[in-house]
Amino acid sequence: MLYHFLYPLHNSLNFLNVFRYITFRSIGGAVTAFLLVVMFGPMFIRTMRRLQIGQVIRDDGPATHLAKQGVPTMGGLLIIAAIIVGTLFWARLDSLLVWLGIFITLFYGGIGFIDDYRKVKKNNSKGLSAKGKLVLQLVGAAVVGFSIYLYPGFDGHLSFPFFKNLRPDLGWFYVVFAILVIVGSSNAVNLTDGLDGLAAGPTVVTAAVYLVFSYLAGHVVLAEYLQLPYVAGSGELAIFCGTIVGACLGFLWFNAYPAQMFMGDVGALALGGALGSIAIIIKQEFLLAIVGGIFVMEALSVIMQVGYFKLTNGKRIFLMAPFHHHFEKKGWHEPKVVVRFWIVSIILGLFAIATLKLR
Repeated sequence: MLYHFLYPLHNSLNFLNVFRYITFRSIGGAVTAFLLVVMFGPMFIRTMRRLQIGQVIRDDGPATHLAKQGVPTMGGLLIIAAIIVGTLFWARLDSLLVWLGIFITLFYGGIGFIDDYRKVKKNNSKGLSAKGKLVLQLVGAAVVGFSIYLYPGFDGHLSFPFFKNLRPDLGWFYVVFAILVIVGSSNAVNLTDGLDGLAAGPTVVTAAVYLVFSYLAGHVVLAEYLQLPYVAGSGELAIFCGTIVGACLGFLWFNAYPAQMFMGDVGALALGGALGSIAIIIKQEFLLAIVGGIFVMEALSVIMQVGYFKLTNGKRIFLMAPFHHHFEKKGWHEPKVVVRFWIVSIILGLFAIATLKLR
């Protein structure tokens, strides 16, 4: 919005020329989203307490989590609002790719809102049924998948880190692949959201890495030099990524141990869906498995635990899944688990950036 109002005036006011630069607007979006969450966070927490919208704790979870019962939840509404406002303020509004990012964030956030609302207000500890949630996720991901595939200049080729010449063409099956990535990413982030600050930290790292890759993918010269797939207009997604970074940093202000509020499914599903969509749009699908390694590990731990439990009639691989609960059961304090997972996420993020030169 600011770009459309202020940049045309740069001929008269030279300093307004900065609105031309994606780097400047990405920083602006990140700072805006951060300030919005920090400013409105206390009011949001008070409102959730007044409405008695608090966290519902599973009976079969770690005993230390019982103290979290009733802590304000659905903080994802604040995250989503900050992302949308920050993006609308700083991104170009004529970018279809930006609107796809906004769409999936709102759509998946809506799914999470229904799930959270049922848990909190309808006394339904399971919330939205797994089947119902999955169907809605597939619908939202399909809209993005088809839109991306039909985007001018887009094709169904995959891109692999480390292999510059390995680009198999999936054709229309790419839409199915895109749906799997978006839905898988959304659920993986949701599974990770089990400790104070655990999901928000790796999301900051992942979004920051994709901010860099979005900028490069939208710059024809840099994309060619680094042998990245060029996607016209994808540079504007750097602003969208910046708002995710800022909003999650602001949320961590209140979500760090001991948490004053939780993001709930409304936040986790939206953030995961947004990250998956960005990965698809800029043709860095498999990079998400590297930079988002924490999310992948958490999802795989659940799949492995459930599968092994069924195959062995009750035996377990981990003391408890998702993976972060395994370390809690081993006696690690919650802040230690979270910070160490953050460290791993940062290392993975650096490794993901290093792939730019390892091709």
